[in-house]
Amino acid sequence: MEQIVKTMSLKEQLSDQFQRHRDIIGRNDTPLIAQAREQAFHRFMEQGFPSDHLERWRNTDLKRTLSLDYDQDIVAPALNTEVSNLLRCNIPHFDTFLVSLYNGWYISENGSWITRPDGIVIGSLAQAIKHFSTLVEESFARIGQATRNGLEALNNAFAQDGIFIYVPDHVSADQTIQIVSMVDHDRNLLLQNRNLIIMGKNSRLKLVHCDDSLNQQPSFTNTITEILLGEGAVIDHYKLQNINDNSSVISTTLFHQEANSQLSTHVTVLNGGLIRNDIYVDMEGENCTSDICGLYLVDKNQHVDNQVQVNHLKPYGTSNQLFKGIIDDHARAVFNGHVHVHRNAQKTNAYQSNKNILLTDKATVNTKPFLEIYADDVKCSHGATVGQLDQEALFYIRSRGISYDNARLLLMYAFAAEVINKITIEPLRLRMDDLVKKRLRGELSICDQCVLHCRTKENTVSFDIDMSKI
Repeated sequence: MEQIVKTMSLKEQLSDQFQRHRDIIGRNDTPLIAQAREQAFHRFMEQGFPSDHLERWRNTDLKRTLSLDYDQDIVAPALNTEVSNLLRCNIPHFDTFLVSLYNGWYISENGSWITRPDGIVIGSLAQAIKHFSTLVEESFARIGQATRNGLEALNNAFAQDGIFIYVPDHVSADQTIQIVSMVDHDRNLLLQNRNLIIMGKNSRLKLVHCDDSLNQQPSFTNTITEILLGEGAVIDHYKLQNINDNSSVISTTLFHQEANSQLSTHVTVLNGGLIRNDIYVDMEGENCTSDICGLYLVDKNQHVDNQVQVNHLKPYGTSNQLFKGIIDDHARAVFNGHVHVHRNAQKTNAYQSNKNILLTDKATVNTKPFLEIYADDVKCSHGATVGQLDQEALFYIRSRGISYDNARLLLMYAFAAEVINKITIEPLRLRMDDLVKKRLRGELSICDQCVLHCRTKENTVSFDIDMSKI
């Protein structure tokens, strides 16, 4: 472990670290990956960290994140406990194949590389460089060529480990795969991991990715996940983020879809100091579908930024975006949704919707759904709403004998439930339903007698309310 001391700027310290330790950082690299690292390093030095001078970053300020001192592990640290003590999931009846990133490095009870009975290969990115070097080379080259900001270039230069998943042609995963990215350290950590998921023709996968922190220590995670969907592939992807208020996560997820593939991805932000999700979907074949949903619940001084760009490159594609947020206290939310329909992408259907509830006059949201259309035979729409809880709906609920605080909770829950109900994995949906209820009644709104009972309680209360009136 090497501490990045603030005698120089973070950019200068990272430059010095890369130049002194490039042989260690790239010890597993092929010549092509080594070349991609060098190019990414020079690109980072040219671009630096994103600032509010860039259009896509003008509502997200990284100054506080970049002002802290960080440690960065150039080699994997030794574990002080058994892997079984770290890999835990508290979702009841949720049967998953569990792998983890612990402080940015791959750990698993099954070792660093495994081929499951159904043919799916799961391992660390470092091992994938040895076993699937061509695929990893293509990933580094592709992301390097399309680098959109200095953080992506920085990850391309420093990333050493992460999760690698390969689903062969015509294979349907018989078990949900769950990735848990945990941060647990007594000093500030800078993490730069890389995940690569490759799905063959007509394959199917359910993937759950959880970001979590086990203490209140600040950290800065800069991660890239690339998911390639082959022809006819189907994926249900879930991203759950619940980190401490002192940490920052910049998560970039890149989806590439070939013909007839189906993508469903859900992002749920329950807690975090600064969280930004950059989601890019390239629909590179005909008849692709993508459903992109998000739910964010933020309060205090938290900040969440969701950036979504969908590129329709071929005809007969369909994309749907639905993002909803509840913002309390001095928290801030940002949503930028960009649909780009290219000239050849005739018969495209694309829809965007972003809805927000502000609970205080100090909470803010910046929303910008955006359509860029170059084809003439399309159906596209977009919209955004920002407002407070509906007073007529509150009056309707209170007329049924429900207190004001509980009526507010019911309205907020009904607002969030539209996104929660899109989760197709039942144990996960029930767990997320409970977590949202706890979040709403715990920090976003406090009342003496809660009407939102979780399934973990013995007694539940139900109300016969006409939800169409809310």
